[in-house]
Amino acid sequence: MKILFAGTPAFAVQPLETLIKTCEVVAVITQEDKIQGRKKLLTPSPVKTCALSHNLPVFQPHKIREHIDRLKAFRADAMVTCAYGQILTQEVLDCFPKGVWNIHAGLLPAYRGASPVQSCILNGETETGVCVMQTVLALDAGDILLCEKLKIGENETAGELSNRLSALSAALIQKAMPLIGNGDYTLQKQGEAGAHIYRKITREQAKINFSAPAPEIVNQIRAMNPEPVAFAYLRGAIVNFYAAEAIPEAALSEEQKNAKCGEVLTDKPKSGLLIRCGGSEEIGAIKINFIQPAGGKIMTGADFLNGKKATKGEIFE
Repeated sequence: MKILFAGTPAFAVQPLETLIKTCEVVAVITQEDKIQGRKKLLTPSPVKTCALSHNLPVFQPHKIREHIDRLKAFRADAMVTCAYGQILTQEVLDCFPKGVWNIHAGLLPAYRGASPVQSCILNGETETGVCVMQTVLALDAGDILLCEKLKIGENETAGELSNRLSALSAALIQKAMPLIGNGDYTLQKQGEAGAHIYRKITREQAKINFSAPAPEIVNQIRAMNPEPVAFAYLRGAIVNFYAAEAIPEAALSEEQKNAKCGEVLTDKPKSGLLIRCGGSEEIGAIKINFIQPAGGKIMTGADFLNGKKATKGEIFE
């Protein structure tokens, strides 16, 4: 079966690699190269890099819906999409006799949209999964061909979870392709009960509000790692947070319990960098495991205190 693959980020590379091994991938569609990094270099997507390494044709339309004839010229039986980043029209869907199929890194219909991995961590979920669904015009609303769940690690970051979901996506699309090729499948309708669309995470959502409960802040830090990275301000400068854990209220002294939200509770490195939080009677502080001062490198909370980059009583805002 001839496949046209559309994807962009690193998440889509493992599924593409699997399809290259198991199907005839006639071409790869990906987003246009973007200027990235401090040096402002024009950079290809991870999917483009992968495709070129396999000598596959790469097509990077600004708007895919404007290139129907080009899509038909590939003569693909089906199209597989994975975090491609463009909305498909009915004309695009009609180009493929065996349909367009999307690999979605979230359980449906609860986690539709652009940020299912980060959003499930933000919401404190303990499990997520991957769905292979038939693409329709409504966002992530198509009938489901295959779905598989996995447990989310207690301290797992969005980056770590995304890597595991990418591997699961590769395994699931390998199972799906023979079914699609033979037309031997039964689809499961999603329904709209419990459906929610999660938009792309913004930089503003990464700003920490220390009046929130400690577990929520820990989840926020996990969800924003590796990007856009949770942050707050100290001494007027941005400080990035990469890993943290909640501290029970019972473990705090009376003095610490009376501290303000965002206040540094100790300047002893052995105790770690403790910051007072709010919103919870049971857990009222977080211990910062990894942090990055403005213009500096990622370091432990203890090293942050050792370097006098924060002192007891200072407030993260």
